[in-house]
Amino acid sequence: MSGRRRNQTAGTAEQKASIRCAIYTRKSSDEGLDQEFNSLDAQRESAEAFIASQKAEGWTCVPDHYDDGGFSGGSMERPALDRLLRDIEAGKVDCVVVYKVDRLSRSLMDFARIMEAFDRRGVSFVSVTQQFNTTSSMGRLTLNILLSFAQFEREIIGERIRDKIAAQKRKGKWAGGVPVLGYDVDRSGPSPRLVVNEAEAARVRQVFQMYLDKGSLLPVVTELSKREWRNKSRVIQTGKRKGKSLGGKPFDKCSIYQLLTNPVYVGKIAHKGATYDGEHQPIVEAALFDQVQTLLKTNGRTGGADVRNKYGALLRGLLRCKSCGHSMTHTFAGGRNSRAYRYYRCIKAIKSGAACCPTGTLPAAEIERVVVEEIRTLATDRPLLSRVLAEAQASIAAEHESTTKERDALKRQLERDHRELRELAVGSATTESAAQIAHLHERIADAARRLSVVESRIGELDADTITRDEAVAAFADIDTLWQNLIPREQARLLRLLISTVEYDATAGTVAVTFRPTSIRALLARRLEEAA
Repeated sequence: MSGRRRNQTAGTAEQKASIRCAIYTRKSSDEGLDQEFNSLDAQRESAEAFIASQKAEGWTCVPDHYDDGGFSGGSMERPALDRLLRDIEAGKVDCVVVYKVDRLSRSLMDFARIMEAFDRRGVSFVSVTQQFNTTSSMGRLTLNILLSFAQFEREIIGERIRDKIAAQKRKGKWAGGVPVLGYDVDRSGPSPRLVVNEAEAARVRQVFQMYLDKGSLLPVVTELSKREWRNKSRVIQTGKRKGKSLGGKPFDKCSIYQLLTNPVYVGKIAHKGATYDGEHQPIVEAALFDQVQTLLKTNGRTGGADVRNKYGALLRGLLRCKSCGHSMTHTFAGGRNSRAYRYYRCIKAIKSGAACCPTGTLPAAEIERVVVEEIRTLATDRPLLSRVLAEAQASIAAEHESTTKERDALKRQLERDHRELRELAVGSATTESAAQIAHLHERIADAARRLSVVESRIGELDADTITRDEAVAAFADIDTLWQNLIPREQARLLRLLISTVEYDATAGTVAVTFRPTSIRALLARRLEEAA
Protein backbone atom coordinates (compact mmCIF):
# COMPACT_ATOMS: atom_id res chain seq x y z
CA MET A 1 0.00 0.00 0.00
CA SER A 2 2.79 2.35 0.92
CA GLY A 3 4.67 1.42 -2.28
CA ARG A 4 1.63 2.33 -4.38
CA ARG A 5 1.43 5.68 -2.55
CA ARG A 6 5.10 6.40 -3.32
CA ASN A 7 4.52 5.70 -7.02
CA GLN A 8 1.55 8.06 -7.04
CA THR A 9 3.68 10.78 -5.42
CA ALA A 10 6.45 10.30 -7.97
CA GLY A 11 3.92 10.53 -10.81
CA THR A 12 2.52 13.78 -9.38
CA ALA A 13 5.99 15.27 -9.14
CA GLU A 14 6.71 14.29 -12.76
CA GLN A 15 3.48 15.96 -13.87
CA LYS A 16 4.35 19.15 -11.98
CA ALA A 17 7.81 19.23 -13.52
CA SER A 18 6.23 19.39 -16.98
CA ILE A 19 4.68 22.87 -16.53
CA ARG A 20 6.77 24.91 -18.94
CA CYS A 21 6.49 28.66 -18.34
CA ALA A 22 7.22 31.27 -21.04
CA ILE A 23 7.96 34.82 -19.89
CA TYR A 24 6.67 37.62 -22.13
CA THR A 25 7.97 41.18 -21.71
CA ARG A 26 7.17 44.39 -23.61
CA LYS A 27 8.07 48.09 -23.64
CA SER A 28 6.32 50.62 -25.85
CA SER A 29 9.38 52.74 -26.78
CA ASP A 30 13.03 52.12 -27.66
CA GLU A 31 14.18 54.60 -25.03
CA GLY A 32 16.54 53.04 -22.49
CA LEU A 33 16.71 49.63 -24.18
CA ASP A 34 20.43 50.10 -24.86
CA GLN A 35 21.15 50.21 -21.12
CA GLU A 36 22.83 47.25 -19.43
CA PHE A 37 19.72 46.60 -17.28
CA ASN A 38 16.53 47.90 -18.86
CA SER A 39 12.78 47.61 -18.33
CA LEU A 40 12.57 44.28 -20.17
CA ASP A 41 15.25 42.82 -17.90
CA ALA A 42 13.38 44.05 -14.82
CA GLN A 43 10.12 42.46 -16.00
CA ARG A 44 11.87 39.18 -16.74
CA GLU A 45 13.64 39.15 -13.38
CA SER A 46 10.33 39.54 -11.52
CA ALA A 47 8.71 36.79 -13.60
CA GLU A 48 11.66 34.42 -13.04
CA ALA A 49 11.45 35.02 -9.30
CA PHE A 50 7.74 34.20 -9.35
CA ILE A 51 8.33 30.99 -11.35
CA ALA A 52 11.08 30.02 -8.89
CA SER A 53 8.61 30.44 -6.02
CA GLN A 54 6.35 27.88 -7.74
CA LYS A 55 9.11 25.32 -8.16
CA ALA A 56 7.37 22.97 -5.73
CA GLU A 57 4.41 22.99 -8.13
CA GLY A 58 6.65 21.84 -10.96
CA TRP A 59 7.03 25.21 -12.73
CA THR A 60 10.11 25.69 -14.93
CA CYS A 61 11.16 28.58 -17.14
CA VAL A 62 11.68 27.89 -20.83
CA PRO A 63 15.03 29.18 -22.12
CA ASP A 64 13.55 31.17 -25.02
CA HIS A 65 13.12 34.94 -24.53
CA TYR A 66 9.96 36.61 -25.78
CA ASP A 67 10.88 40.31 -25.60
CA ASP A 68 9.14 43.05 -27.61
CA GLY A 69 11.13 46.26 -27.15
CA GLY A 70 9.69 49.32 -28.85
CA PHE A 71 6.26 47.84 -29.70
CA SER A 72 2.87 49.21 -28.64
CA GLY A 73 0.42 47.08 -26.69
CA GLY A 74 -2.42 48.41 -28.81
CA SER A 75 -1.51 46.14 -31.72
CA MET A 76 -0.73 42.45 -32.20
CA GLU A 77 1.93 43.20 -34.83
CA ARG A 78 4.78 42.20 -32.52
CA PRO A 79 7.50 39.69 -33.49
CA ALA A 80 8.03 38.16 -30.04
CA LEU A 81 4.28 37.78 -29.42
CA ASP A 82 3.88 36.15 -32.82
CA ARG A 83 6.69 33.72 -32.00
CA LEU A 84 5.11 32.97 -28.60
CA LEU A 85 1.74 32.17 -30.17
CA ARG A 86 3.42 29.88 -32.71
CA ASP A 87 5.24 28.02 -29.92
CA ILE A 88 1.96 27.66 -28.03
CA GLU A 89 0.30 26.16 -31.10
CA ALA A 90 3.29 23.79 -31.39
CA GLY A 91 2.72 22.62 -27.79
CA LYS A 92 5.99 24.01 -26.41
CA VAL A 93 4.43 26.18 -23.67
CA ASP A 94 2.07 25.34 -20.77
CA CYS A 95 1.89 28.72 -19.00
CA VAL A 96 2.53 32.35 -19.97
CA VAL A 97 3.87 34.69 -17.26
CA VAL A 98 3.87 38.49 -17.55
CA TYR A 99 4.72 41.30 -15.15
CA LYS A 100 1.36 43.06 -15.68
CA VAL A 101 -1.68 42.33 -17.82
CA ASP A 102 -1.10 45.37 -20.04
CA ARG A 103 2.31 44.00 -21.03
CA LEU A 104 0.51 41.32 -23.04
CA SER A 105 -2.07 43.67 -24.57
CA ARG A 106 -3.82 47.00 -24.02
CA SER A 107 -6.68 46.18 -26.36
CA LEU A 108 -9.70 44.29 -25.00
CA MET A 109 -10.45 42.79 -28.42
CA ASP A 110 -6.85 41.65 -29.00
CA PHE A 111 -6.66 40.22 -25.51
CA ALA A 112 -9.78 38.17 -26.13
CA ARG A 113 -8.16 36.71 -29.23
CA ILE A 114 -4.99 35.88 -27.31
CA MET A 115 -6.94 34.21 -24.47
CA GLU A 116 -8.87 32.20 -27.05
CA ALA A 117 -5.55 30.89 -28.41
CA PHE A 118 -4.44 30.06 -24.85
CA ASP A 119 -7.66 28.19 -24.06
CA ARG A 120 -7.51 26.23 -27.30
CA ARG A 121 -4.15 24.75 -26.28
CA GLY A 122 -4.88 24.55 -22.55
CA VAL A 123 -2.30 27.22 -21.65
CA SER A 124 -2.75 29.11 -18.38
CA PHE A 125 -1.94 32.79 -17.91
CA VAL A 126 -0.38 34.49 -14.87
CA SER A 127 0.33 38.15 -14.03
CA VAL A 128 3.04 38.56 -11.38
CA THR A 129 1.61 41.74 -9.84
CA GLN A 130 -2.10 40.94 -10.31
CA GLN A 131 -3.06 37.56 -8.86
CA PHE A 132 -6.09 35.82 -10.41
CA ASN A 133 -7.09 32.46 -11.81
CA THR A 134 -8.27 32.41 -15.43
CA THR A 135 -9.98 29.04 -15.00
CA SER A 136 -12.84 30.52 -12.94
CA SER A 137 -15.59 32.92 -14.04
CA MET A 138 -14.66 35.43 -11.30
CA GLY A 139 -11.03 35.34 -12.45
CA ARG A 140 -12.05 36.09 -16.03
CA LEU A 141 -14.28 38.97 -14.85
CA THR A 142 -11.39 40.42 -12.85
CA LEU A 143 -9.09 40.05 -15.81
CA ASN A 144 -11.51 41.82 -18.18
CA ILE A 145 -11.95 44.68 -15.71
CA LEU A 146 -8.19 45.12 -15.43
CA LEU A 147 -7.83 45.03 -19.19
CA SER A 148 -10.62 47.56 -19.69
CA PHE A 149 -8.72 50.00 -17.49
CA ALA A 150 -5.52 49.24 -19.42
CA GLN A 151 -7.25 50.09 -22.69
CA PHE A 152 -8.73 53.24 -21.16
CA GLU A 153 -5.27 54.26 -19.97
CA ARG A 154 -3.83 53.69 -23.47
CA GLU A 155 -6.52 55.89 -25.04
CA ILE A 156 -5.96 58.65 -22.47
CA ILE A 157 -2.20 58.55 -23.11
CA GLY A 158 -2.87 58.79 -26.86
CA GLU A 159 -5.09 61.86 -26.38
CA ARG A 160 -2.47 63.54 -24.20
CA ILE A 161 0.25 62.88 -26.76
CA ARG A 162 -1.89 64.28 -29.58
CA ASP A 163 -2.71 67.39 -27.54
CA LYS A 164 0.98 67.88 -26.74
CA ILE A 165 1.99 67.57 -30.38
CA ALA A 166 -0.69 70.07 -31.42
CA ALA A 167 0.49 72.56 -28.76
CA GLN A 168 4.12 72.16 -29.85
CA LYS A 169 3.30 72.75 -33.50
CA ARG A 170 1.19 75.82 -32.71
CA LYS A 171 4.33 77.27 -31.08
CA GLY A 172 6.37 76.38 -34.17
CA LYS A 173 8.36 73.62 -32.49
CA TRP A 174 9.43 70.41 -34.15
CA ALA A 175 7.26 67.69 -32.59
CA GLY A 176 9.33 64.69 -33.58
CA GLY A 177 9.22 62.25 -36.43
CA VAL A 178 11.57 61.73 -39.35
CA PRO A 179 13.54 64.86 -40.36
CA VAL A 180 13.22 65.82 -44.02
CA LEU A 181 16.04 66.27 -46.52
CA GLY A 182 17.83 69.52 -45.72
CA TYR A 183 17.49 69.36 -41.93
CA ASP A 184 19.04 67.45 -39.04
CA VAL A 185 17.76 67.21 -35.46
CA ASP A 186 19.66 68.96 -32.66
CA ARG A 187 18.91 67.26 -29.34
CA SER A 188 21.44 69.16 -27.24
CA GLY A 189 18.90 71.67 -25.88
CA PRO A 190 15.87 71.25 -23.61
CA SER A 191 13.78 70.17 -26.62
CA PRO A 192 14.84 68.84 -30.03
CA ARG A 193 14.85 71.29 -32.91
CA LEU A 194 15.55 71.30 -36.63
CA VAL A 195 18.90 72.67 -37.83
CA VAL A 196 19.93 73.21 -41.44
CA ASN A 197 22.16 70.65 -43.12
CA GLU A 198 23.91 72.94 -45.60
CA ALA A 199 24.91 70.23 -48.08
CA GLU A 200 21.39 68.81 -48.23
CA ALA A 201 19.82 72.29 -48.23
CA ALA A 202 21.75 73.20 -51.39
CA ARG A 203 20.32 70.12 -53.10
CA VAL A 204 16.79 70.98 -51.96
CA ARG A 205 17.06 74.45 -53.49
CA GLN A 206 18.34 72.93 -56.73
CA VAL A 207 15.35 70.55 -56.82
CA PHE A 208 12.93 73.49 -56.48
CA GLN A 209 14.66 75.43 -59.24
CA MET A 210 14.96 72.30 -61.38
CA TYR A 211 11.19 71.79 -61.25
CA LEU A 212 10.58 75.37 -62.38
CA ASP A 213 13.04 74.95 -65.24
CA LYS A 214 11.74 71.58 -66.44
CA GLY A 215 8.06 72.26 -65.84
CA SER A 216 6.99 68.78 -64.63
CA LEU A 217 7.87 66.10 -62.09
CA LEU A 218 9.07 63.26 -64.30
CA PRO A 219 12.03 65.11 -65.88
CA VAL A 220 13.13 66.08 -62.36
CA VAL A 221 13.00 62.44 -61.28
CA THR A 222 15.06 61.46 -64.33
CA GLU A 223 17.66 64.13 -63.64
CA LEU A 224 17.97 63.22 -59.96
CA SER A 225 18.39 59.58 -60.95
CA LYS A 226 21.26 60.56 -63.26
CA ARG A 227 22.90 62.50 -60.44
CA GLU A 228 22.26 59.58 -58.02
CA TRP A 229 20.63 61.91 -55.50
CA ARG A 230 18.54 60.15 -52.90
CA ASN A 231 16.09 60.90 -50.11
CA LYS A 232 17.13 61.60 -46.52
CA SER A 233 18.99 58.75 -44.88
CA ARG A 234 19.47 58.31 -41.16
CA VAL A 235 20.90 55.85 -38.64
CA ILE A 236 18.93 54.70 -35.59
CA GLN A 237 20.78 55.80 -32.46
CA THR A 238 19.01 53.85 -29.70
CA GLY A 239 17.18 50.59 -29.06
CA LYS A 240 17.67 47.13 -30.45
CA ARG A 241 17.84 48.50 -33.98
CA LYS A 242 20.69 50.85 -33.07
CA GLY A 243 23.04 51.38 -35.99
CA LYS A 244 20.49 50.36 -38.62
CA SER A 245 20.36 52.66 -41.64
CA LEU A 246 16.97 53.83 -42.88
CA GLY A 247 15.81 55.95 -45.81
CA GLY A 248 18.13 56.89 -48.66
CA LYS A 249 15.72 55.64 -51.32
CA PRO A 250 15.75 57.01 -54.89
CA PHE A 251 13.35 59.86 -55.67
CA ASP A 252 10.09 59.21 -57.48
CA LYS A 253 7.22 61.50 -58.49
CA CYS A 254 5.48 61.03 -55.15
CA SER A 255 8.53 61.85 -53.00
CA ILE A 256 9.41 64.83 -55.23
CA TYR A 257 5.86 66.16 -54.87
CA GLN A 258 6.03 65.76 -51.08
CA LEU A 259 9.33 67.65 -51.02
CA LEU A 260 8.05 70.48 -53.21
CA THR A 261 4.88 70.97 -51.16
CA ASN A 262 6.44 70.74 -47.67
CA PRO A 263 6.05 74.12 -45.89
CA VAL A 264 8.94 73.21 -43.56
CA TYR A 265 11.30 74.52 -46.24
CA VAL A 266 9.94 78.07 -45.89
CA GLY A 267 10.13 78.02 -42.09
CA LYS A 268 6.58 76.81 -41.42
CA ILE A 269 5.12 73.97 -39.35
CA ALA A 270 1.94 72.33 -40.67
CA HIS A 271 -0.71 70.67 -38.50
CA LYS A 272 -4.17 69.53 -39.60
CA GLY A 273 -4.43 71.94 -42.52
CA ALA A 274 -3.02 74.97 -40.67
CA THR A 275 0.51 76.37 -40.85
CA TYR A 276 2.45 78.13 -38.11
CA ASP A 277 5.71 80.07 -38.07
CA GLY A 278 8.43 77.59 -37.10
CA GLU A 279 11.47 78.07 -34.90
CA HIS A 280 13.75 76.61 -37.57
CA GLN A 281 15.53 78.51 -40.33
CA PRO A 282 13.97 78.37 -43.83
CA ILE A 283 16.13 77.09 -46.68
CA VAL A 284 13.88 78.03 -49.65
CA GLU A 285 12.77 81.57 -50.46
CA ALA A 286 9.04 82.18 -50.15
CA ALA A 287 8.80 83.54 -53.70
CA LEU A 288 10.40 80.40 -55.16
CA PHE A 289 8.15 78.18 -53.03
CA ASP A 290 5.02 80.05 -54.20
CA GLN A 291 6.04 79.76 -57.86
CA VAL A 292 6.47 76.02 -57.46
CA GLN A 293 3.05 75.66 -55.80
CA THR A 294 1.42 77.60 -58.64
CA LEU A 295 3.09 75.42 -61.26
CA LEU A 296 2.15 72.23 -59.41
CA LYS A 297 -1.50 73.26 -59.35
CA THR A 298 -1.40 74.21 -63.02
CA ASN A 299 0.19 70.89 -63.96
CA GLY A 300 -2.77 68.86 -62.79
CA ARG A 301 -2.45 68.34 -59.03
CA THR A 302 -5.93 69.86 -58.76
CA GLY A 303 -7.92 66.93 -60.11
CA GLY A 304 -7.55 67.71 -63.80
CA ALA A 305 -8.25 71.43 -63.73
CA ASP A 306 -5.72 71.93 -66.51
CA VAL A 307 -7.66 69.52 -68.73
CA ARG A 308 -10.89 71.42 -68.08
CA ASN A 309 -9.33 74.69 -69.30
CA LYS A 310 -12.08 75.04 -71.90
CA TYR A 311 -11.73 78.84 -72.07
CA GLY A 312 -8.06 78.59 -73.18
CA ALA A 313 -6.40 80.57 -70.37
CA LEU A 314 -2.87 80.53 -71.83
CA LEU A 315 -1.34 82.73 -69.14
CA ARG A 316 -2.81 81.07 -66.08
CA GLY A 317 -0.07 80.81 -63.44
CA LEU A 318 2.22 83.18 -65.40
CA LEU A 319 0.47 86.57 -65.32
CA ARG A 320 1.11 88.82 -62.32
CA CYS A 321 -0.02 92.30 -61.34
CA LYS A 322 2.97 94.65 -60.90
CA SER A 323 0.99 97.15 -58.82
CA CYS A 324 0.36 94.81 -55.88
CA GLY A 325 2.50 91.77 -56.70
CA HIS A 326 -0.40 89.30 -56.76
CA SER A 327 -1.26 86.78 -59.43
CA MET A 328 -3.94 87.52 -62.00
CA THR A 329 -6.55 84.82 -62.44
CA HIS A 330 -8.59 83.96 -65.50
CA THR A 331 -12.29 84.79 -65.43
CA PHE A 332 -15.05 85.70 -67.85
CA ALA A 333 -18.15 87.84 -68.05
CA GLY A 334 -21.43 87.51 -69.91
CA GLY A 335 -24.93 86.25 -69.28
CA ARG A 336 -26.19 82.71 -69.77
CA ASN A 337 -27.67 83.55 -73.19
CA SER A 338 -24.97 86.00 -74.31
CA ARG A 339 -21.38 85.57 -75.44
CA ALA A 340 -18.78 85.03 -72.72
CA TYR A 341 -15.81 87.44 -72.72
CA ARG A 342 -12.56 86.26 -71.17
CA TYR A 343 -10.56 88.46 -68.76
CA TYR A 344 -7.66 88.34 -66.35
CA ARG A 345 -8.19 90.01 -63.01
CA CYS A 346 -5.93 90.61 -60.00
CA ILE A 347 -6.61 88.21 -57.14
CA LYS A 348 -6.19 90.99 -54.56
CA ALA A 349 -8.89 93.03 -56.29
CA ILE A 350 -11.19 90.00 -56.28
CA LYS A 351 -10.61 89.27 -52.57
CA SER A 352 -10.42 92.79 -51.17
CA GLY A 353 -12.28 94.94 -53.67
CA ALA A 354 -11.35 96.97 -56.73
CA ALA A 355 -10.21 99.91 -54.57
CA CYS A 356 -7.29 97.88 -53.25
CA CYS A 357 -5.60 97.55 -56.66
CA PRO A 358 -5.51 99.96 -59.65
CA THR A 359 -5.45 97.05 -62.11
CA GLY A 360 -8.87 96.45 -63.51
CA THR A 361 -10.02 93.67 -65.77
CA LEU A 362 -7.57 92.85 -68.54
CA PRO A 363 -8.93 91.41 -71.82
CA ALA A 364 -7.53 87.89 -72.05
CA ALA A 365 -7.25 87.59 -75.83
CA GLU A 366 -5.38 90.88 -76.08
CA ILE A 367 -2.78 90.18 -73.41
CA GLU A 368 -2.26 86.62 -74.73
CA ARG A 369 -1.71 87.98 -78.24
CA VAL A 370 0.91 90.43 -76.91
CA VAL A 371 2.81 87.63 -75.17
CA VAL A 372 2.75 85.34 -78.21
CA GLU A 373 3.97 88.24 -80.37
CA GLU A 374 6.83 88.76 -77.89
CA ILE A 375 7.90 85.17 -78.52
CA ARG A 376 7.62 85.65 -82.30
CA THR A 377 9.87 88.72 -82.16
CA LEU A 378 12.73 86.58 -80.90
CA ALA A 379 13.23 85.39 -84.47
CA THR A 380 13.70 88.96 -85.77
CA ASP A 381 14.72 91.06 -82.72
CA ARG A 382 18.44 90.32 -82.53
CA PRO A 383 19.15 92.20 -79.25
CA LEU A 384 16.30 90.37 -77.50
CA LEU A 385 17.44 87.04 -78.90
CA SER A 386 20.99 87.76 -77.78
CA ARG A 387 19.80 88.46 -74.24
CA VAL A 388 17.75 85.27 -74.03
CA LEU A 389 20.62 83.31 -75.55
CA ALA A 390 23.05 84.80 -73.03
CA GLU A 391 20.76 83.79 -70.16
CA ALA A 392 20.55 80.24 -71.51
CA GLN A 393 24.33 80.03 -71.89
CA ALA A 394 24.81 81.42 -68.37
CA SER A 395 22.53 78.73 -66.96
CA ILE A 396 24.48 76.01 -68.78
CA ALA A 397 27.79 77.55 -67.71
CA ALA A 398 26.73 77.69 -64.03
CA GLU A 399 25.73 74.02 -64.01
CA HIS A 400 28.86 73.12 -65.97
CA GLU A 401 31.02 74.89 -63.39
CA SER A 402 29.39 73.18 -60.38
CA THR A 403 29.52 69.78 -62.07
CA THR A 404 33.18 70.26 -63.01
CA LYS A 405 34.00 71.15 -59.40
CA GLU A 406 32.28 67.97 -58.24
CA ARG A 407 34.24 65.94 -60.81
CA ASP A 408 37.55 67.42 -59.63
CA ALA A 409 36.64 66.78 -55.98
CA LEU A 410 35.80 63.16 -56.78
CA LYS A 411 39.14 62.69 -58.54
CA ARG A 412 41.03 64.13 -55.56
CA GLN A 413 39.09 61.86 -53.21
CA LEU A 414 39.92 58.81 -55.33
CA GLU A 415 43.62 59.72 -55.30
CA ARG A 416 43.61 60.04 -51.49
CA ASP A 417 41.69 56.78 -51.03
CA HIS A 418 43.99 54.85 -53.37
CA ARG A 419 47.05 56.24 -51.59
CA GLU A 420 45.65 55.29 -48.19
CA LEU A 421 44.75 51.83 -49.52
CA ARG A 422 48.34 51.27 -50.69
CA GLU A 423 49.72 52.31 -47.29
CA LEU A 424 47.39 49.89 -45.48
CA ALA A 425 48.26 47.06 -47.87
CA VAL A 426 51.99 47.25 -47.08
CA GLY A 427 51.47 47.49 -43.33
CA SER A 428 50.87 44.74 -40.80
CA ALA A 429 47.49 43.05 -41.07
CA THR A 430 45.12 43.63 -38.14
CA THR A 431 41.37 43.41 -37.64
CA GLU A 432 41.14 47.20 -37.67
CA SER A 433 43.19 47.56 -40.87
CA ALA A 434 41.07 44.90 -42.59
CA ALA A 435 37.93 46.85 -41.75
CA GLN A 436 39.51 50.07 -43.06
CA ILE A 437 40.52 48.35 -46.30
CA ALA A 438 36.99 47.05 -46.81
CA HIS A 439 35.56 50.52 -46.14
CA LEU A 440 38.02 52.12 -48.61
CA HIS A 441 37.12 49.62 -51.34
CA GLU A 442 33.45 50.43 -50.87
CA ARG A 443 34.06 54.19 -50.91
CA ILE A 444 36.27 53.96 -54.01
CA ALA A 445 33.57 51.99 -55.84
CA ASP A 446 30.90 54.58 -54.92
CA ALA A 447 33.13 57.48 -55.99
CA ALA A 448 33.97 55.77 -59.29
CA ARG A 449 30.26 55.24 -60.07
CA ARG A 450 29.46 58.85 -59.25
CA LEU A 451 32.44 60.09 -61.30
CA SER A 452 31.11 58.24 -64.34
CA VAL A 453 27.70 59.93 -63.95
CA VAL A 454 29.27 63.37 -63.48
CA GLU A 455 31.54 63.05 -66.53
CA SER A 456 28.55 61.94 -68.59
CA ARG A 457 26.62 64.99 -67.44
CA ILE A 458 29.54 67.27 -68.37
CA GLY A 459 29.44 65.78 -71.85
CA GLU A 460 25.71 66.49 -72.09
CA LEU A 461 26.27 70.11 -70.99
CA ASP A 462 28.98 70.53 -73.60
CA ALA A 463 26.53 69.25 -76.22
CA ASP A 464 23.85 71.66 -74.93
CA THR A 465 25.85 74.69 -76.02
CA ILE A 466 23.56 76.65 -78.37
CA THR A 467 24.83 78.78 -81.21
CA ARG A 468 23.13 81.89 -82.53
CA ASP A 469 22.15 80.07 -85.73
CA GLU A 470 20.51 77.29 -83.72
CA ALA A 471 18.64 79.87 -81.65
CA VAL A 472 17.38 81.65 -84.76
CA ALA A 473 16.29 78.32 -86.25
CA ALA A 474 14.46 77.38 -83.04
CA PHE A 475 12.19 80.45 -83.25
CA ALA A 476 12.06 80.86 -87.03
CA ASP A 477 9.09 78.56 -87.60
CA ILE A 478 7.31 79.32 -84.32
CA ASP A 479 4.07 80.20 -86.17
CA THR A 480 3.73 76.75 -87.73
CA LEU A 481 4.49 75.05 -84.43
CA TRP A 482 2.04 77.26 -82.56
CA GLN A 483 -0.83 76.68 -84.98
CA ASN A 484 -0.43 72.90 -84.80
CA LEU A 485 -0.93 72.88 -81.02
CA ILE A 486 -4.23 72.64 -79.19
CA PRO A 487 -4.87 75.32 -76.49
CA ARG A 488 -3.72 73.08 -73.63
CA GLU A 489 -0.43 72.35 -75.44
CA GLN A 490 -0.01 76.05 -76.26
CA ALA A 491 -0.33 76.88 -72.54
CA ARG A 492 2.24 74.21 -71.70
CA LEU A 493 4.68 75.58 -74.29
CA LEU A 494 4.33 79.07 -72.82
CA ARG A 495 5.17 77.70 -69.35
CA LEU A 496 8.30 76.07 -70.80
CA LEU A 497 9.45 79.32 -72.41
CA ILE A 498 8.31 81.96 -69.90
CA SER A 499 8.74 82.29 -66.15
CA THR A 500 6.51 85.37 -65.56
CA VAL A 501 4.40 87.90 -67.42
CA GLU A 502 4.08 91.16 -65.48
CA TYR A 503 1.34 93.68 -66.27
CA ASP A 504 1.81 97.27 -65.13
CA ALA A 505 -1.60 98.94 -65.17
CA THR A 506 -0.15 102.39 -64.35
CA ALA A 507 2.26 102.44 -67.28
CA GLY A 508 0.13 100.21 -69.50
CA THR A 509 3.07 97.89 -70.25
CA VAL A 510 3.67 94.15 -70.31
CA ALA A 511 7.04 92.63 -69.33
CA VAL A 512 7.81 89.06 -70.37
CA THR A 513 10.57 87.20 -68.50
CA PHE A 514 11.93 84.22 -70.39
CA ARG A 515 13.30 81.15 -68.65
CA PRO A 516 17.07 80.67 -68.92
CA THR A 517 16.39 77.28 -70.51
CA SER A 518 13.68 78.50 -72.89
CA ILE A 519 15.67 77.92 -76.09
CA ARG A 520 16.56 74.38 -75.04
CA ALA A 521 12.89 73.78 -74.19
CA LEU A 522 11.75 74.97 -77.61
CA LEU A 523 14.40 72.89 -79.37
CA ALA A 524 13.26 69.82 -77.43
CA ARG A 525 9.65 70.58 -78.36
CA ARG A 526 10.55 70.85 -82.04
CA LEU A 527 12.37 67.52 -81.87
CA GLU A 528 9.26 65.94 -80.32
CA GLU A 529 7.09 67.35 -83.11
CA ALA A 530 9.55 66.09 -85.73
CA ALA A 531 9.54 62.60 -84.22
